[in-house]
Amino acid sequence: MTKQEPEPDIGSLETEMNRGFLHILALALLEKDMYGYSMVKHIETLGYKVEENTLYPLLRRLEKNGWIASKWDLSEDRPRKFYAVTPAGRALRASLLDIWRTQDRVLDKIAKENAHAQ
Repeated sequence: MTKQEPEPDIGSLETEMNRGFLHILALALLEKDMYGYSMVKHIETLGYKVEENTLYPLLRRLEKNGWIASKWDLSEDRPRKFYAVTPAGRALRASLLDIWRTQDRVLDKIAKENAHAQ
C-alpha cells in the first residue's frame, strides 16, 4: 500500500499569489481617480474578484507608503474617498511589472521546454 500525498492547499497558495498581483492591479487602476467600491466593481467586470475587506487595507498600506494619495469628494449625498497613483506609485508599478513579466517569460520558456521534451 502506498502512502497518499496530501492534497495541496490551493486556497492559501492563491492568496499568496494574489498579494503581489493586487498591488500591481491597484496601482494600474488608479491611473484615474477611483473610490474603493468602484474599484471592486470594475475589477469584477474584468473577470477577477477582490473582496472589499482585502482591498481597503491594501489601499491604506499603499497610501501610508506614499504610492497612492486620497482625497474626499463631498459633492454628492454620500462622501467618497477617491484614490490616485502617485509618481512613486508609478515607479513601483513599473518595477513590479518588470518582475512579473520576467516571471511570466521564465514560466513560458519552461512550458515550451516541457512540451518539446514529450
